[in-house]
Amino acid sequence: MLENWVIEPVCLPLVRRRCHVCASGGFRTSGKFRVNANHKLIDVWLLARCVGCGETTKLTVMERMNVRAIRSELLDRLHDNDPSLAAELLQDPAVRRRNRIALDWDGAWRLDTGGSNHLDREAIDVSVRFAARIPVRPVRVIAEGCDLSRAEVERLITEGRLVSAVRLTGKLAGDFTFVLKR
Repeated sequence: MLENWVIEPVCLPLVRRRCHVCASGGFRTSGKFRVNANHKLIDVWLLARCVGCGETTKLTVMERMNVRAIRSELLDRLHDNDPSLAAELLQDPAVRRRNRIALDWDGAWRLDTGGSNHLDREAIDVSVRFAARIPVRPVRVIAEGCDLSRAEVERLITEGRLVSAVRLTGKLAGDFTFVLKR
């Protein structure tokens, strides 16, 4: 029987960027936007606070855009400080590249195994689905979901008792399946 696991975010990730005041390496965003209009042009920033000193920085989302070029639904979401929009924009490669930031997902996601009792079975077939593009190590996910150590999961991979169509070493941000034979 196929088990379904879901990796879902519990909060917005830590933004990796050097603070110009205290040299801390991380910023926390609450999902608030600053929208500034100058005649027909609009600028939009996502606000983030330094975890070390509390200094605010602005992450550029849009620069000098014509107001008519922005969909009214998007503009409403920006004005309403929609946290799901903040999550979408943080995962946008263009926004990350423009602001020279990286995301740190440690502690910002959780694994939902559905509460099934699969630990006593001889073989389990699991499908892991990502609710958002969160880069995680499959070894860590399998260890957490099966209540094993990461070293034991790696040992099972080398013995051939843990198999998958994707490479289980490194990081993944997309859905995958695996079979574990005890």
